[in-house]
Amino acid sequence: MGEAGAEDAAPPQAVLERVKDFGQEQTLALWKELNTNERDLLIKDLESLDLPRVDRIIKHSLAQRDRPVLKLEPVPEASVSTIEERTLEEREKWWSMGLKAICEGKLAVVLLSGGQGTRLGSSEAKGCFNIGLPSGKSLFQLQAERILRVQRLASQSVADGRVIRIHWYIMTSPFTHDAIRKFFESRKYFGLESEQVTFFQQGTLPSISKEGRIIMETPYQVARAPDGNGGVYSALKSSKCLDDMAMKGIKYVDCYGVDNALVRVADPMFLGYCIDKGVATAAKVVRKAYPQEKVGVFVQQGKGGSIRVIEYSEMDSSMAYAINQETGRLQFNWSNVCLHMFSLDFLNQVTEELEQDSIYHLAEKKMPSVDGHILGIKLEQFIFDAFPYATSMALFEVLREEEFAPVKNASGNATDTPETARILVLHLHTRWVIAGGGFVTHSVPLYTTGVEVSPLCSYAGENLEDVCRGRTFHAPCELTA
Repeated sequence: MGEAGAEDAAPPQAVLERVKDFGQEQTLALWKELNTNERDLLIKDLESLDLPRVDRIIKHSLAQRDRPVLKLEPVPEASVSTIEERTLEEREKWWSMGLKAICEGKLAVVLLSGGQGTRLGSSEAKGCFNIGLPSGKSLFQLQAERILRVQRLASQSVADGRVIRIHWYIMTSPFTHDAIRKFFESRKYFGLESEQVTFFQQGTLPSISKEGRIIMETPYQVARAPDGNGGVYSALKSSKCLDDMAMKGIKYVDCYGVDNALVRVADPMFLGYCIDKGVATAAKVVRKAYPQEKVGVFVQQGKGGSIRVIEYSEMDSSMAYAINQETGRLQFNWSNVCLHMFSLDFLNQVTEELEQDSIYHLAEKKMPSVDGHILGIKLEQFIFDAFPYATSMALFEVLREEEFAPVKNASGNATDTPETARILVLHLHTRWVIAGGGFVTHSVPLYTTGVEVSPLCSYAGENLEDVCRGRTFHAPCELTA
């Protein structure tokens, strides 16, 4: 409610003119009802908006909504490195090339970790989540230890055995930033040096009506939402992380989403493949499990056009079920699992181009507002929005049972739960132990349990013979370094 004597005070002229210039004067509609403190909060909130940028994003994104899309074609087979086509010599060559680049300090890792674990029934950041492995490790710890293991493998590959460090850039959001920092600090960065971890925040954008008007969550607060995982591009630039990478001599950036319990962080083979092919960007892909699987897939935008990702909701049945007569596979077969590699040169280029074009996806959501819960629009970019800007791109097939264990849904759901991810990890690691000459006993059905191999012991099943041969492991248990 307004205070006595405050009713006659008008909004600051500069702020009033600014919002009018961009057609957003409704943000001040309830000014007379606010008390002095609330007015101060509103002015501060409006002044924090980069209105010219917000206006450009709104106009460009709404204009794009009704534009026709080019005919979508399957990705050319030549653009995909399939598992069956890879020779042992190629795998060894790429692994060695990747380790060499890591030893030379040319690789950085970017983690997309802005999301909260709301869908998992947790108020914490997703990376803090413990999926119930015997070790009780969080997703953050599993990923940190995989970086430690790659560093050790890289160090062992050079004659002088020097210490190798991979810099880890972790994108948070305004809602998770402080909690994630404290999580890492309280756990001593899981064995990494604090200097090799950089936290940076993704941005937020106002939510809008279908007419492009900014929605007010309260009479003195703009409704805002994170700008999607594709906000990583503008966030890397605004936080000076791209400058920091250049200063460190980094040439390649491995980028992935936090909610994958099997992610091979800083994968030397994937890095070596990208270097060997000389591409601007690359993505790991898995084959669709079935035609109607709810995953985004890679497509080519018109004959000879750029490669991009479309969501499952953009595919009709004829596309989803179409078969490639030569391979016997689905024509639109290659699923996006958010495992990407970029050259630093391309990241610098695409960051500028995405900002210039300012085209965001429009996501309709129910949201609180001064008019109650309404259907509004969140403006989001996705990590794959960069791909059409690449002059060269390659896809690298991996097995989902080896590299993709998503943690997206709460326990009790049919797929992508902590339980399904845990079982995928335990089954893969149990296969490693048996391949290393170990034996596994169990008092519950083996399909519900297994042996967990610490990332500090093995990155991808390597070097386990000495610790496994002839030993018996009673599942569930953890094999530690």
